[in-house]
Amino acid sequence: MRVLGVDPGLTRCGLGVVDSLPGRRVKMVDFGVAASPADDTVDRRLLAIAEAVGQWIDRFSPDAVAIERVFAQRNVYTVSGTMQASGVAMVEAARRGVEVALHTPTEVKAAVTGNGDAPKEQVARMVRRLLDLDDPPRPADAADALALAICHIWRPNTLSPTGQAATAAQKAWMEAARAARRRRKSWAAA
Repeated sequence: MRVLGVDPGLTRCGLGVVDSLPGRRVKMVDFGVAASPADDTVDRRLLAIAEAVGQWIDRFSPDAVAIERVFAQRNVYTVSGTMQASGVAMVEAARRGVEVALHTPTEVKAAVTGNGDAPKEQVARMVRRLLDLDDPPRPADAADALALAICHIWRPNTLSPTGQAATAAQKAWMEAARAARRRRKSWAAA
């Protein structure tokens, strides 16, 4: 399985392609960022992101596109741009008939580090280690995109299609998903 991870952002959209290998191993294919000029209009910026994501899908032919699920944040302008970038990535994948999956930051952190509250630096170190890279991918958006791809490859239904007992990573992933749902419920109630 080949997965394109997308860490959506209006200024920098992280992109990372990962292949799954036998024995629960993963291999980095490529990573980078799609950037758009901050002084450009939002529509032009979204077009630049959409074109870059489309080019990555065409170039690498992923089986799935894993995108970070956007949560409400205090900065409405930031979350709005992030949601828009996420939307154009989904459209580019749908246009090409590629499966789209959304993963929360907590799910991604749990899948990669075993801890849904891991700091960004720990995620980047684990991505470097899991993909056998000399250095953590830079910028952080690219490392996050690779982590998204790994998370999707290691999601529970990929790891255990025969219903075998859950591994530690699966249990951490499922707990992270439950924690994210609890947080959404508490935010909705507030």
